[in-house]
Amino acid sequence: MRKNVISDDQLDRLESLLDDPSFDEAMRLDEVQGYLCAALAGPEPISEAECLLEILGSETGVASEAGQEAAAILRSLVEDIRIQLADEEPMTLYLYPKNEEDDSPSDYEPWCLAYLHGVDTATEDWFDELTDEEEVEWLDERLFPLMVLTGEAEAAAREHGEEWPEGKDLEALNRQAEEDLARAVSEIYLFWQAKRGSGTFRHNGGKVGRNDACPCGSGKKFKQCCGKES
Repeated sequence: MRKNVISDDQLDRLESLLDDPSFDEAMRLDEVQGYLCAALAGPEPISEAECLLEILGSETGVASEAGQEAAAILRSLVEDIRIQLADEEPMTLYLYPKNEEDDSPSDYEPWCLAYLHGVDTATEDWFDELTDEEEVEWLDERLFPLMVLTGEAEAAAREHGEEWPEGKDLEALNRQAEEDLARAVSEIYLFWQAKRGSGTFRHNGGKVGRNDACPCGSGKKFKQCCGKES
């Protein structure tokens, strides 16, 4: 069973703090998780200071009493996200419903937009760091569910005069993107962990298991190396 670093009470408190008037434009909890998943990936992780500024909206907010309390909880959330991203079991996504109706479906768009914001604001451009076309294609494939769920894939297709699914075909595409999202962001995280270690990544074997050899080439099991639960 996966170890929980952050409690439900802490998450509830963080959710409450993000609504504090000390913050002008703080992210919602779903956006925080999406953004941090990207911030922990990439050629270099985004620093804690930059993450706090993005999440809480301003230096004044970060320095406030509420900001300091939120920062402490966010550190636990970061460690929890690290563990979930490296685990064989897909991570639990924090998603809000699209509206207030009881049967309202989950709204994936804010989560995905926040993740892509993390990609766009990365210290080093993700694709500039890749010289292998196979790796570029692999990363594009893993980002595709996010592009579908934010509408960016459709916009790009139409811009280039390409057909885009409609009706039931579109519903099926969206459902598949929702199903693939958690696994995709985990695989992206592991990809960059391996790249930082040795510049290589195992494409054909899918996600690295906890007891598999670490793809960074250390000779240790993955759970004892890049996937270590700190």
